[in-house]
Amino acid sequence: MTIDLIYKHFLKCKTVSTDTRKITDKCMFFALKGENFNGNTFAKKAIENGASYVVIDEKEFQLNDQYILVDDVLKTLQDLATLHRKTLNIPIIALTGSNGKTTTKELINSVLSKKYHTNATVGNLNNHIGVPLTLLSMTNTTEIGIVEMGANHQKEIEFLTSIALPDYGLITNFGKAHLEGFGGIEGVIKGKSELYAHLKTHHKIIFVNLNDALQVKQAGSYEKLISFGLETKLETSQPYVNLKFNNHIIKTHLTGAYNYNNVCIAIAIGQYFKVSEESIVSAIEGYIPNNNRSQIIKKNAHHIILDAYNANPSSMQAALKNFDQLNGSNKVAILGDMFELGRDAKLEHQAIADFANQLDLKHVILVGENFYNVDSKSKNASYFKSFEALKNAFETFQFNNHMFLIKGSRGMALERVLDLL
Repeated sequence: MTIDLIYKHFLKCKTVSTDTRKITDKCMFFALKGENFNGNTFAKKAIENGASYVVIDEKEFQLNDQYILVDDVLKTLQDLATLHRKTLNIPIIALTGSNGKTTTKELINSVLSKKYHTNATVGNLNNHIGVPLTLLSMTNTTEIGIVEMGANHQKEIEFLTSIALPDYGLITNFGKAHLEGFGGIEGVIKGKSELYAHLKTHHKIIFVNLNDALQVKQAGSYEKLISFGLETKLETSQPYVNLKFNNHIIKTHLTGAYNYNNVCIAIAIGQYFKVSEESIVSAIEGYIPNNNRSQIIKKNAHHIILDAYNANPSSMQAALKNFDQLNGSNKVAILGDMFELGRDAKLEHQAIADFANQLDLKHVILVGENFYNVDSKSKNASYFKSFEALKNAFETFQFNNHMFLIKGSRGMALERVLDLL
């Protein structure tokens, strides 16, 4: 079946799904495959649960006309998303970067939705499956699409841009993330800059933060640059980021000076799309982070910065630096292992351990095999090979009225520390 004919069937459906546990009435189910599952085996169940059509790539599962047989379900999903994107013909803003992608995407969406009907990536569904699903969730009422793009290898951003065909793009920053897949920091810079390359090739617009010399360098002398950052001043980050924007003081619910640049991006894009200053301020002040991202929580007389969604050396150092600068005493950093660092893992964990131990913190608690095995250990730090080991020893610390930073890679699930406090 041709992609054009599949698209006609798609237009009859309300949504798309890749998970039979989330089937809704009149959806189109894509039977994707993984290392441990074969979506084709769930096709019949999807129809029984209310799907109008299922897209499969194994003929033995084709029972009637509701079963659309293709050569490759994943490629069909991606091709369909691109066709849908072209048919809608709306502005698409793409963003990538090592840190802050999801927060920045949410800020942009908050600002633009004050004036436009927007559709943005849900959560961090930003890969070769998430990007097509985001595009296919857009409807004829969508006026602007916002697509987050993640990657841990070179050529991934290049591929995602070929699906989404963005009109505008930005890179939040270049940092030490996914070093194993990218092959080091130079590989990260090259991989993320694939977004710039696509936009330049197609004569589209790049937003560049003038506070980031590396962004300026990578963007080069391209003629379609929208620059920003110098006109917006950081007022304070104690504990929330406040910044001056023209005659306004924006009071955010974001902790960490590193979020200043994320806010600047949202302001710049709001201005470009002619959102009023008042609406921009209202949108940013109204955004409250969740999902373990830079959340400030009060519990049992403790003040907690919960930033346990993910971590890499760049974001870890930025979070620690911000935590050290906050007003207050009895500060404790609880840090979990950083993943996907490959051969750099030992060196980067040692560097973070050394950096943390130089700060004015009452105590540093390091959790995970990498942190447990650092060479030089501080007397002011405690080391645990696993969360269970920390849990078993936690009561011995007798914390009372402390300030905590909790940060680690997603696999460490350090939000579980909240149950111990």
